[in-house]
Amino acid sequence: MLTNEKLTKDLLKVLPKNQVLTGIEERYAYSQDALNVKNIETLADAVVFVENVEQIQAVVKIANRYNTPVICRGAGTNVVGACIPKKNGIILNFSRMNKILEINPSNLTARVQAGVVVGDLQREVEKYGLYYPPDPSNLTVSTIGGSIAQASAGAKAFKYGSTKEYVLDLLVVTANGEILKTGSSTIKNATGYNLNALFVGSEGTLGIVAEATLKLIPKPETKVVLMSYFDSVENSIHAVTSIIEHGITPATIDFMDKNAIQTVEDFIHAGLLTDKECALVIEVDGLACAVDYQRTMIEKILNNFGAAAIQYSKTQEDYERIWRARRSSMAACVRLKPNITTDDLIVPRNNLSQLVLGVREICAKYGLTVCMVGHVGDGSVHPQIPIDYTDEEEYARFKKAKSEIYKLTAELGGLISGEHGIGMLKREAIGLVINETALEYMRKIKKTLDPNNILNPYKIF
Repeated sequence: MLTNEKLTKDLLKVLPKNQVLTGIEERYAYSQDALNVKNIETLADAVVFVENVEQIQAVVKIANRYNTPVICRGAGTNVVGACIPKKNGIILNFSRMNKILEINPSNLTARVQAGVVVGDLQREVEKYGLYYPPDPSNLTVSTIGGSIAQASAGAKAFKYGSTKEYVLDLLVVTANGEILKTGSSTIKNATGYNLNALFVGSEGTLGIVAEATLKLIPKPETKVVLMSYFDSVENSIHAVTSIIEHGITPATIDFMDKNAIQTVEDFIHAGLLTDKECALVIEVDGLACAVDYQRTMIEKILNNFGAAAIQYSKTQEDYERIWRARRSSMAACVRLKPNITTDDLIVPRNNLSQLVLGVREICAKYGLTVCMVGHVGDGSVHPQIPIDYTDEEEYARFKKAKSEIYKLTAELGGLISGEHGIGMLKREAIGLVINETALEYMRKIKKTLDPNNILNPYKIF
């Protein structure tokens, strides 16, 4: 009997048949993610839909027996190949572990399974007048487990922080099938090492997150979003700096360049001004009186830096229209070529205009179209490059451009990921921004927690 047949047989001893997929089409569908790789190198041996912690433990023990990788999967929306099997393995699908186990308004906490969708959690806690701020752009499908694995953030990170600021406790299944709790449901914890920080952003390489206890905050009373257009990238960035220097902390300060504006407008017809060089999307929230004051101050600052036009939401429909435009950038870019790649670069904010203009120059040098959006309050930008993977010459130019973009980011004191992770896509480039001593300690941590290298191997390193 072949090894994968024996593996499947053992999986079916501990799991119902309807939780184990082994057909080639099924394995193909779950052996890729939103990275949209050029070629699928290998397929998973099986796809397992776990429903509880005990089933995760059982699968991990079988994986150890066969020295087979275990790759966790939420919605598969990551764009770095974080849940693609490099050399066979078991895909652990969490879509059935999607229960909100508890919402505690007194403690301002929620306890959830890893497969809970971020947007669903936000809607549920709002019923209690509470708020879970992390909001990746694909929050309508992306999961809490995936957000924790990739240390995702989103547009609200400037004011509220990213996922890691909201993780109080994790229930983790270790590489040998043990149960590990990393924290507590208390807001403060100075008792021992901060194990939460170890697992958030580890991309499933150190342990399998099954449940999470998350911090909540009171829901802001009201909010308004502005869209301000500029004829100069530099002026838009200077305006952002001035807003911050005036002591104003918007929930969001996002950016769209001219190509992104044009592409989105062609896609959804949101009434965007396509003749402008770039736009800022700025949201302020809080008490109604404070929001009105902040909006007025922000408009003055934007005008001082040459804003060509300013729109702001007067109704819920206006609010949703502006945000739909911002969140549609990648979907719009997909229409330009058969394939789309997006990146996740972050630099000190004072170097951001150099990064944006530098990425433009590099893409122009190699004959590539680039649409740029990002969270400029954080110094973060997402270059979205549509290409055709079947065009070998174009793909070669794309690879050269990507290498130069990473080098530019490093030269500007930045990192090659602020919120998407490393996965398979950026393994070779991580040494540009992380020194070898730090990388070696990371490898030692991986070896200690996963001695058989079964947890999502070939990622990050």
